Amino acid sequence: MRTNNNWSIVRKSIGVLCLAAAACATAAEKTPIRVACVGDSITAGVGASKGNSYPDQLGRMLGAEWTVKNFGVSGATLLNHGDRPYQKQGAFKKALEFQPNIVVIKLGTNDTKPQNWKFKDEFVADYKDLIGQFAKLPSRPRIFICRPAPVPGKGNFGINEAGVLEQLPMLDKIAAEENATVIDIYAALKDHPEMLPDRVHPNTAGATIMARTVFKALTGKEFTGETPLVAPPTETKSKK
Repeated sequence: MRTNNNWSIVRKSIGVLCLAAAACATAAEKTPIRVACVGDSITAGVGASKGNSYPDQLGRMLGAEWTVKNFGVSGATLLNHGDRPYQKQGAFKKALEFQPNIVVIKLGTNDTKPQNWKFKDEFVADYKDLIGQFAKLPSRPRIFICRPAPVPGKGNFGINEAGVLEQLPMLDKIAAEENATVIDIYAALKDHPEMLPDRVHPNTAGATIMARTVFKALTGKEFTGETPLVAPPTETKSKK
């Protein structure tokens, strides 16, 4: 009888463990993949219609199994000696607190301004420092770094194509040395100057191209659905 009781206890214990394991597995399956979009005004959504920044569109493309958050800051620089260093912005702290599983960094555009690019010799080290801040998080995120958007024509706001072109090989070097993946936003938008009407910020169509490019980098697949845009609110005429 004692042996049977012992086996009964063992079976019950195994059953409890199996249920606990199944519950943990189910919880893990339901936990969305957290994506932090780090960047400047292009990430923040300047140039695109409301609700249609590239992170907004990316989140809708990826669906409910992913949580995409926008940590873009207008005017932010990658350079720590720039006129608005990203690491000194509140969004940076919030991005760390988010404990992302994936980080998509799109910085460098504002760094091309003359007052910032005079510190270009610090660009690689500062980029590695930013990557390191995320890499040491408990969530151990995968890091993706974006080549900046092109700057057609004369550029604007002091932002220029020459600085962007200088950054491209630097970013390839950084990615190789930091085990990061490059997302080529530059190539994706290079032949679409009409999507950069102020010669810096992609419009809604440009943000769609960015979202599709990032989607492919994260999933390894092309996005084949309809473009998930938020329609502008319709104006309602007041009754007289």
